[in-house]
Amino acid sequence: MKYAKIKYHDIANGLGVRTSLFVSGCTHRCKGCFNEIAWDFDYGEEFTESTIENILKSCEESFVSGLTLLGGEPMEPSNQRALLPLVKRFKEKLPNKNIWCYSGYTYETDIVSIEGRTHCEITDEFLNYIDILVDGEFRQELYDISLKFRGSRNQRILKIHEEGCPELLIG
Repeated sequence: MKYAKIKYHDIANGLGVRTSLFVSGCTHRCKGCFNEIAWDFDYGEEFTESTIENILKSCEESFVSGLTLLGGEPMEPSNQRALLPLVKRFKEKLPNKNIWCYSGYTYETDIVSIEGRTHCEITDEFLNYIDILVDGEFRQELYDISLKFRGSRNQRILKIHEEGCPELLIG
């Protein structure tokens, strides 16, 4: 996997100060996307063990609330597979901090459904490490600058529970 950018001390992509990893690769191609450059799966830097170590180290700082995954598209199956070691180690090392994940896919139909477009052999395990999922494609015609932590009114902010039933926080 490649990644487009890492933002340390980010305050725009989830509650509190966060480290945000912008993965490369997205098949949605949303009109008005703020990060078109990350659509290409081959754009950016290689995601390596060193990258994971740097991210984990940055999240150890006491004022950092957690990690945010966005892109590109973290829920593309190839990206899920590459990100699983990161989220697993994050939760082992920093169990009191949270992980936010932004996806253009929809939780019920695309992600958790066995027939879903992004469901793969590790999706259920991957979701076990995600605390907040912002789901739904960005829709330019539903763009609203007043929305917190999402770009368009169709997007939802879901708290993911261990039982697999999400709680709608906003949306």
